[in-house]
Amino acid sequence: LRDLFAETALSAAFIPVLTAERAKGKEFQNRLASNIFNVIFIVTGLVSVAGFLASPYLAKWIAFGFGKVPGKIDLTAQLTAVLFPFLLLVSLGAWAMSYLNTEKSFFVPAVAPALFNVFSILFPVLMYGWYVAHGKEPIFGMAVGVLVGGLMQFLVQMPLIRRKGFRYRPILNFRDPEFRRVIALFVPVAIGLAGPRINVLINTILVTPLKQGSVSWLNYAYRIMQLPLGLFAVAVGTVTLQSLSRIVLDNDVGAVRSRLVDSMKMVLFLTIPTSVLIAFLSQPVTRVIYQRGHFNPADTVPTAVALVLYTLGIPFIAGLRNVAAVYYAYKDAKTPMFASLASVVLTIALNVSLVHVMGFAIFPLSTSLAAVLNIWILFAFLPRKIGRMDLSPLALYFLRVTFAAILGGAAGWYANNLFARHFGAGFWASLVGVCGCGALGLAVFYGASVVMGISETKDYVRRFLRR
Repeated sequence: LRDLFAETALSAAFIPVLTAERAKGKEFQNRLASNIFNVIFIVTGLVSVAGFLASPYLAKWIAFGFGKVPGKIDLTAQLTAVLFPFLLLVSLGAWAMSYLNTEKSFFVPAVAPALFNVFSILFPVLMYGWYVAHGKEPIFGMAVGVLVGGLMQFLVQMPLIRRKGFRYRPILNFRDPEFRRVIALFVPVAIGLAGPRINVLINTILVTPLKQGSVSWLNYAYRIMQLPLGLFAVAVGTVTLQSLSRIVLDNDVGAVRSRLVDSMKMVLFLTIPTSVLIAFLSQPVTRVIYQRGHFNPADTVPTAVALVLYTLGIPFIAGLRNVAAVYYAYKDAKTPMFASLASVVLTIALNVSLVHVMGFAIFPLSTSLAAVLNIWILFAFLPRKIGRMDLSPLALYFLRVTFAAILGGAAGWYANNLFARHFGAGFWASLVGVCGCGALGLAVFYGASVVMGISETKDYVRRFLRR
């Protein structure tokens, strides 16, 4: 539901239309922004209440495999009920981010999720003693911490929104033409994003009966996989959508092509080496982040396997945001929707047919393969929007960056193995090894890129460090 209502879906539909309204004047911009805010508040608020009430049934239907462990479904249902209001908070946070992006303000929206992380960590840590003293499950502190973090993610953006000239209006007009344009974009985007969520639903049903720990291994690996996506893909994709929306208004097709190629090269340059390094160092990375307490070496290995399979798709998932941004800038959300649904069909087919052959490993692998299919479809239909493009230079760039990244990853892996032989695999040794050997791998990648004549290397590093 978060992916459906917030963040990607909302920004893809909201930013292009709000950018056009901003060009008309602040009053037009504020009227549309207020109208969208009110609709989000009402709709996600009602969904949150419905989810709160239906949480016992949702847990039984979706995670029925948890029934093998006494009390696990009941605890899942209670945590689901606590977490549902997060949908309202994160949707309002996405609204704020979209408004600021149209104002060409990117720093505060980028920092806001970090504040969410800080509070969602601090609250359960600080409240652990209180929960234990009152005989309550401390895990509920994690759920409440998410709510507090979501609230702070929204509130931290509001002072800047006020300074940018936003003035709230108590407007709720479903017949407003601009509101309808937003909805016309939002619905196909939401349907397209519902595809991967359907995957999650089906995957949960398929995974929960598997070996105890399978759900957690996939979730732990998925969280690490989100690191390069959150750092690089979201940042580049957000700026790309906002800039493309302005360029499309000027009807400059050549500039659209140029901006797309530049953003694709930059996101590939940032995500390929980090993905390859994470794959080569998957076990020590997993060990450093998770291996303590009840998470033992027997959990590290399957989590690392899932992580490697997830990393295969990171560059393609990251590139998706940039290619889809072209369609959204042209107010075409249907093509990305159909591409997403096609990838869903592939994922479900692979998961259902191979779950008993590959076990939990098929789920991250199918996620990566689905991303490849998705971006291929978007590129195939792109000439209908911006004319024919020669993609061979971009493909060659992809191969050269990948080769340089593999050299860096192999160097980091070899150095880490040597380090582990001398200093062991304890927490501090693994932490120093990951940081040091990861830095070595990036240095080798950078050197290989320069030697191979990848001209964008120095420019992208300089631009990334500056921003």
